[in-house]
Amino acid sequence: MKTNRKFQVGGDHYTKLSIQPTYYALANGLGVCEANVIKYVSRWRSKNGLDDLRKARDYLDILIEWEMENGQ
Repeated sequence: MKTNRKFQVGGDHYTKLSIQPTYYALANGLGVCEANVIKYVSRWRSKNGLDDLRKARDYLDILIEWEMENGQ
């Protein structure tokens, strides 16, 4: 499976990574919350700084709440 693209819409913060977050998430069957945590943590230094870390934390909180209410 291809893990990196040479072209990216809206910047180059993912093309600098050896494995782009979307490909990692697809290859590992991650859900939307897990995928977004990976995405924001992977790019925070090169795109939106602490805002991206806050977004990652928000998705973690959503996942924790979901698992507490619906998990096994």
